[in-house]
Amino acid sequence: MAPEPATAIELEQEQRQVEEAQAGNLDAMRPILERYVQPLYGTVILPRLGDAATAEDVLRDTLATAVEKISRFTWQGKSIYPWLRQIAINKVYDVHRQSKRSRKLADAMVHEVPHETDPDSHADAQLIADQERAAHRTRIDDAMGQLAERYRTAIELRLVQELSREECAKRLGVTVGTFDVLLFRAVRSFRKHFGEPDVHE
Repeated sequence: MAPEPATAIELEQEQRQVEEAQAGNLDAMRPILERYVQPLYGTVILPRLGDAATAEDVLRDTLATAVEKISRFTWQGKSIYPWLRQIAINKVYDVHRQSKRSRKLADAMVHEVPHETDPDSHADAQLIADQERAAHRTRIDDAMGQLAERYRTAIELRLVQELSREECAKRLGVTVGTFDVLLFRAVRSFRKHFGEPDVHE
């Protein structure tokens, strides 16, 4: 449930705590966060995510961001809760955007990797996609972060942005044939950094 409207005395106390935090005493944020942690978690974050572990991560991130950015908050005579709520909502949206991007890339890998000569490539790519959907949405981004910039760009253009091979080649300043080879190598490098999934997990 959303928090009960603050009384005049509670608002005055909250304003003092905010001002102390903005003056450098970040411990003054503790009672504010303790007051609103349950409404943020139960009303804002968990219903929008549906997964308790992810919701707890987002809650921690929300509270940390609130402390970090408290100097940017402007007191307007009402509770800080709407500001905290907006931070939480932004964090939730970030999770959804990240998950959508990762799923899209995983699905694209399934369709692109079978063009390799490795006969096991389709099965490997499917395992990558299955693991991503199940529990490891961050693994794809971790693997992408380890790729050479040119490989990462090739995958982003072709598999995430879904540009044509001709457009991808144009943006990279190479021929279509060269781009095909580049993408082939990029996908193989991605699979290497992603790691072979353990079918017994």
